[in-house]
Amino acid sequence: METITINTRDEFAEWAIERANSILTDQRSALATAARTGDETQITQAANALGQVIVDALLDSFDGLIDDSGD
Repeated sequence: METITINTRDEFAEWAIERANSILTDQRSALATAARTGDETQITQAANALGQVIVDALLDSFDGLIDDSGD
């Protein structure tokens, strides 16, 4: 993932929208396919994968908030 600098709330909102779109683009097919099959195991796995990607994105954004200039 490319490192970017966010200086304003608007820039953060733009990043969040772009990241959410990227996540949905990457994950929606697996979730839709699982839902169509009705297989609870596949649905659970796809939903968990989507959730993990969301958590990873949030942690990445949080990690970017940490000022490491004090090292």
